[in-house]
Amino acid sequence: MKIFYSVLLCALISATSYSQAKENTKNDSIKKAVKLDEIIITGKLKKDPVFSSSSNNYAKKIVQPKNVADLFNNINGFSVIKRGNYAIDPSFRGAQYEQLNIQYDGGTKAMHACPNRMDPITTHIIPEEISKIEIIKGPYTVRYGATFGGIINLVTQKPNYEDYGFHGKVSSGFESNGNSLVNLAELQYINEKFDIVANAGYRDFGNYKDGFGTEIPSSFKSSDYGIKLGYNFTKNQRLKLDWRQSFGRDVLHAALPMDTEYDNSSILSVDYKIENIADVVKSISVKGYHSYVDHLMSNNNRPTFMMMEAESAVEATTIGGKFEMNWQPNKDLDVFSGIDLMNIARDGGRTRIVKMMNGNTLATPVTFNDKVWQDSQITDLGFFTEARYNLSPKSILTAGIRYDNVTSDIKDPEADFAAMYDLEKRTEHTFSGTVSFKKVLSENYTLEAAYGRGTRTANMIERFINHFTVGQDPYEYVGNPNLKAEVNNQFEVGIKGLEILKNGFDSFQFETSVYYSAFENYIVGIVDPTITRKFNPTTDPTNVKVFQNLDKAYKTGFEAMTQLNFLENYNFKTEFSYVHTKNKDLDESLPLTPPFTTKFVFGFEKENIWANAQYNLVSKQDNISESFGETETDGYQTLDLRFGGKPFKNVTLGLAVLNVFDQGYNSHLNFSFTNQANFGRTPVTEPGRNFSAFLQYKF
Repeated sequence: MKIFYSVLLCALISATSYSQAKENTKNDSIKKAVKLDEIIITGKLKKDPVFSSSSNNYAKKIVQPKNVADLFNNINGFSVIKRGNYAIDPSFRGAQYEQLNIQYDGGTKAMHACPNRMDPITTHIIPEEISKIEIIKGPYTVRYGATFGGIINLVTQKPNYEDYGFHGKVSSGFESNGNSLVNLAELQYINEKFDIVANAGYRDFGNYKDGFGTEIPSSFKSSDYGIKLGYNFTKNQRLKLDWRQSFGRDVLHAALPMDTEYDNSSILSVDYKIENIADVVKSISVKGYHSYVDHLMSNNNRPTFMMMEAESAVEATTIGGKFEMNWQPNKDLDVFSGIDLMNIARDGGRTRIVKMMNGNTLATPVTFNDKVWQDSQITDLGFFTEARYNLSPKSILTAGIRYDNVTSDIKDPEADFAAMYDLEKRTEHTFSGTVSFKKVLSENYTLEAAYGRGTRTANMIERFINHFTVGQDPYEYVGNPNLKAEVNNQFEVGIKGLEILKNGFDSFQFETSVYYSAFENYIVGIVDPTITRKFNPTTDPTNVKVFQNLDKAYKTGFEAMTQLNFLENYNFKTEFSYVHTKNKDLDESLPLTPPFTTKFVFGFEKENIWANAQYNLVSKQDNISESFGETETDGYQTLDLRFGGKPFKNVTLGLAVLNVFDQGYNSHLNFSFTNQANFGRTPVTEPGRNFSAFLQYKF
């Protein structure tokens, strides 16, 4: 790792020296800052990866999402996995967790410390700070780390580099269901050489009521702040420093055995880029980041506290970086080559004070200490090259190859875990690749086709967890350090287009794609009848699940969108998404497969006023994974109304009503209530009717 950072530092210093020598006599005013590789989707047909999309304009959402994952709810093909109102993970086409390559600003990562994912990457950033979400819908690029099911890039807001001086904004929001409050303040200063942005936010959410009138334990508080510093050495090179911290407090998790006492995270990232270096070498970019998550959870407010006090302090450190060079041997060939690194280290334990045993109160409680992460780490060093070749002015061929060297190690194993496996440091070698074709059929029609071979080595839970309940079911799970890497062989073809209409109808847009994935070595937990529970051994289920590789599994599905724009300011959009999965080994669906979903949106939009009504139809899901503890989920329908406008200069006002008809329902991907008084082990239900108000002032 030291060698890796030395290479990055030398490259940065040499590139800076070269450019400053080249620019030493220039006095040009810096009108525009260099665009760092924070975004991966530019809106330019020839530069963007195939099957990519961007969702933005979150200022017009008008509601206050609970965390970043809630921003995915209205993006076609996405669902969310919910364990409460805080621990929410996005799911795309039935892929989730480390199967999705989720990052901030083109590469920064912050991995969770809790084995139950109380603190996913989406909780460590202010949702209002997200300007857009970029999506690559499969393993169709090799430039942004090992990718199995797709890439999600959360792009934070950037200063307006052409508007010098002091600027800022303040905003506040309220939601009736839970009496929830959100506040944010931001201040920025920009001149031609440097810029600085500082923000701070506070969120206080109460328990919400579902559509049946039941109060769901889901409250939390969080405070965040961030500072961004940018410096323009010359007009073609830029350095940016980004620091943010997040502090979660008193977080209730309806579907997990404990609650969060505190969750503190710190993220530091540094980005540098130099452009227009020479005729062949076009740009060099360098990124480095460090994140740390400190997490404490307990069962102090749970029914089991009377019999056993449990407290778990865990931590996660993620360190990574990237060096990439863009070079063009000729005008039709664009090549990106580089190296990236990510190291994840976790440690921590659980303390149990047992007060009752076999139904009898102990005169002297007994204390036990359990190792949660067993001082483990995983390091991924990757090398990649990706090339885009213009076959013709309207045809683009893209191909890429990637090699990852992955080492995993466990330094402080429990005795029973060490007895199960040979725990020497392990090294894996994985290869990924992609080839895609993009054809402009006419001015407004584009055809895309792609194949991607994506790989994912086992995560730390799948490798090293030791008798902890980390799934949707009540089983204890045991890791397997000998797992093979998952492979996704994904094929996709799609078309999108735009037709200009007449007679009051302005235009008609459409987009659709169909995909098929053949999986190798798919990782799932499978019951092992030879191993019994370690904790509460007489409690059902008495056996455990051990993570294993499947031989035969696949996924197929499609997304489609149509939108009719009419009478200048009106639009009607329809979206469909469908996923079908199959675990041939167990003759059932793969876990966490979302149901068929349809959305109808009728909207009105002008510069200073906008409104929309969204009708959501979610089908029954009976294609389930019984081995994962899933049950059939009924379909449901909901209606959301949103209205917003700018009544005065620099002022934005919004109102919304979500779940207008107060529908009682649960999403198929929601986990079940766990260790909660007055709740059985049934899926967590969603909020009922919710009124929201939002006010923002910019200056």
